[in-house]
Amino acid sequence: MQVFTYSGARFTPYGDEQLTGVSAGFGADDAWPAPRATAPLDARLSLPGSKSLTNRELVLSALADAPSLLRRPLHSRDSMLMIEALRSLGVGIDEVAGDGDYGPDLRITPPAELSGSTAIDCGLAGTVMRFLPPVAALALGPVAFDGDESARRRPMRTTIDSLRALGVDVNDDGRGALPFSLWGTGAVRGGEIAIDASASSQFVSGLLLAAPRFTEGLVLRHTGERLPSMPHIEMTIAALADRGVVVESPEPGVWVVPPGPIAGRELAIEPDLSNAAPFLVAAIVAGGTVTIDGWPRTTTQVGADLETLLPLFGASVHRDGESLVVDGGAGLLGGATVPGVDLDLSTGGELAPALVALAALASTPSTITGIGHLRGHETDRLAALAAEITALGGAATELDEGLAIEPRPLHGAEWHAYEDHRMATAGAIIGLAVDGVRVDDIGSTAKTLPQFPELWSAMLDQSGGADPAGLP
Repeated sequence: MQVFTYSGARFTPYGDEQLTGVSAGFGADDAWPAPRATAPLDARLSLPGSKSLTNRELVLSALADAPSLLRRPLHSRDSMLMIEALRSLGVGIDEVAGDGDYGPDLRITPPAELSGSTAIDCGLAGTVMRFLPPVAALALGPVAFDGDESARRRPMRTTIDSLRALGVDVNDDGRGALPFSLWGTGAVRGGEIAIDASASSQFVSGLLLAAPRFTEGLVLRHTGERLPSMPHIEMTIAALADRGVVVESPEPGVWVVPPGPIAGRELAIEPDLSNAAPFLVAAIVAGGTVTIDGWPRTTTQVGADLETLLPLFGASVHRDGESLVVDGGAGLLGGATVPGVDLDLSTGGELAPALVALAALASTPSTITGIGHLRGHETDRLAALAAEITALGGAATELDEGLAIEPRPLHGAEWHAYEDHRMATAGAIIGLAVDGVRVDDIGSTAKTLPQFPELWSAMLDQSGGADPAGLP
């Protein structure tokens, strides 16, 4: 088995490719022929750092009382947007040499005082649009927020209302969405507020990250009936604890953050386990094995659930030292059947596009629920998945909180990514087994994994089994 890691020879962390969202030379106007697998896989890969961890640690480093060093961070469009936004608030962020395969380490030097009088481009990054407004409220002066056209459709009212409840002057012209602006006074009083974070756990995380810097800290109460993606809130709480901030939760849906310093830290960012999903799913489709190196023993990333989810589709999963190995056996293309599943993915909705793509290739029906909140992500993922699977001859029906997928033969066609990185990779999964699938915007993967096309091709090339054109 060959080992493939990205050398970085063509990768410039903050070049125009990341600014525009272009990945591996493919832009929004280039249809990418999804490679068709022609042999079982025997691939080993390492992946870049976690987007969720990188952007949380960037925020905490910016608010810390001493410099921090992030080793092996993610370099992608989302992380670049976070870096540029923090720099505009006066945070020093410098590239320094490191030992990672995907770009330099980052040294973050917090300013004595955050400065406003700036505009922040959120792109399509939920972590930027929801984590940085509470940070900007601590700056002195006006800060304007806007992003991509699609970002203006993402829910932001909870962030805007929570800032107003904290005494921050926010102007959104009643939209409850981007664009909006706020006027930072250099301090936020804090205290107790109640919010409905049913649409995204990021509303909670954004407030918790900045809360230690509030004069009175924060008592945050969630009032909605549901709270999706709880592991992401647990990730935020763990990141704060690593920096000396203990968040208490006296009852479900209530968090208490004391005021106090946030420590500077040197830490290594784990690989992005959710970005591992399409590669590991590929072993079930093509057969053979895919190994992801650097898989943590313990983690707050929801991608860790793949270790227990993929066996439901017939895979064998085991650990080999610091690696995770998924063995698809003969695989779908080798004559094995992939069973359908009934899954509640309320804690790991970001895995849904990859698993729904796999379910579309299964031999029996599947129902995947607990993912209604995905309607407010980069696109309405439920509508997008249903539309694209149906366009390929499949049967996927929207439910109130999920999707029902019926097995049907699929055929090639253009797969639309909707500017959504996980929609793009879902199309790549189906393209492994279906001739003629073309992803209209593989460049959208630059959001969290700019090297996706190269890594995908390398996974297949290692095994000597790919039709690069994806055609019969």
